[in-house]
Amino acid sequence: MKNKLLELLKKYDGYISGEDIGTQLGVSRTAVWKYIKALRNDGYNIEAVTNKGYRLMPSDDVLSSMEVKIGLHTKLIGKDVLFFDTVDSTNNKLRLLALEGTEEGTVVIADEQSGGKGRRGHIWSSPKGTGLWMSVLLKPDITPQEASRITLVAGLSVCQGINALLGINSGIKWPNDIIIEGKKVCGILTEMNAQIDNVEFVVVGIGVNVNTEFFSDELKDVAVSLRQVTCGKVKRSEVAAAIIERLEENYNKYTQEGFLAVKADYEKNCITLKREVKVIAKDSFNGRAIAINNDGELIVEKENGEQVTVFSGEVSVRGV
Repeated sequence: MKNKLLELLKKYDGYISGEDIGTQLGVSRTAVWKYIKALRNDGYNIEAVTNKGYRLMPSDDVLSSMEVKIGLHTKLIGKDVLFFDTVDSTNNKLRLLALEGTEEGTVVIADEQSGGKGRRGHIWSSPKGTGLWMSVLLKPDITPQEASRITLVAGLSVCQGINALLGINSGIKWPNDIIIEGKKVCGILTEMNAQIDNVEFVVVGIGVNVNTEFFSDELKDVAVSLRQVTCGKVKRSEVAAAIIERLEENYNKYTQEGFLAVKADYEKNCITLKREVKVIAKDSFNGRAIAINNDGELIVEKENGEQVTVFSGEVSVRGV
């Protein structure tokens, strides 16, 4: 009912009386007041004026299940959006839910992570009220060897989503870091549960620096936020909805037609290609990234002309 009330308030530019709200929703005026109070507790600015009624005022940045779902037009991803004030990590939370049988497409969002995870055991700073900390549950019919391509699909979706929403020009550093002006704005961590020959589920964790104003000395030269780029506060719910919309579109293409269906879009947004790189692995080497193959792997030409297929490991791009 809270969701229906919010939708109703969003329809009106001016005031709507408690009586009219009650009539349209089929509840008493006392119930209307209870739901108004609940929405205010969620962070919505609702003005009440005697003899006029209620009016939804502009809110800087409200993040909730309702706010995300109102902006969605998807069928699978985001059908269920679960919001938590604080979790250790959204990936951990969603993985536990997946083991209990939660449906594909479920999204977990948190206002804060106490133990946000980056790649290779790194900590992902996830302070309250600043970023979008989100995980998505997918159950593709693929082998474990193919699961790494989901990470590329997710990276493409984040890049396209924030570019379309904000009119900016982010790019993908292979395989899935989102970069703006040489700095990282989003990291993606994909984890899976699998048998020998099939994937049970994949949890795609997405962490976007949205409204961070200042980074620590340790991070300020390598990290950036959407707020810093756009010079204004950004609604995290809109960022979430934009990413989810693109993820469903690209995920459907991938599951129905394979990686080739999204490969051209990925290459167009990949800033690693045609750049000098260093592949950091057991035997590190320098080279030039020349292509993405049909499996989503990076082809690097070494300084001696030898071409190497990179399917894992860290790739450093000069200038990024």
